[in-house]
Amino acid sequence: MESLITADAGLWSHEPMKPPHLLNPIVLAYIGDSVFELIVRQYLISQPNHKLQHLHRQATGYVSAKAQCALLEKWRPLLTDTEADMVRRGRNGKSGSPPKNADIAEYRQATGLECLVGYLYYSKQIDRLHELMRVAFGERADEAGIAISKEVKE
Repeated sequence: MESLITADAGLWSHEPMKPPHLLNPIVLAYIGDSVFELIVRQYLISQPNHKLQHLHRQATGYVSAKAQCALLEKWRPLLTDTEADMVRRGRNGKSGSPPKNADIAEYRQATGLECLVGYLYYSKQIDRLHELMRVAFGERADEAGIAISKEVKE
């Protein structure tokens, strides 16, 4: 059976009205939050333990503002200038009030990460998104085949 998810087809059924780099960064973070959580859930389900409580606890370890802030620090040296700009735009966007259990600085950094994920998703850079997510799941950047130089071309 052929995979339903490819870099060409993806899960897109509705294109945004504007090119991804022109979308409001908070809108990119909105979709990025969902895409990030979907990738995390897919990864966790690929692992051996499928008890619902265990899955939920592990997912929270990736999708909380604190965890996303820490992950962004791992990603920073790997980001291209364009990707770093997307993070800055998301971090600086006006997103309302943070959740009660999140530190405001961590929440803003997490929003930056989600903005980047949304940007990569809508610009159909799925391979790049998967490279970064491999770092999230514990692979070293060189093992994941990620260029560490900021000279990476889009």
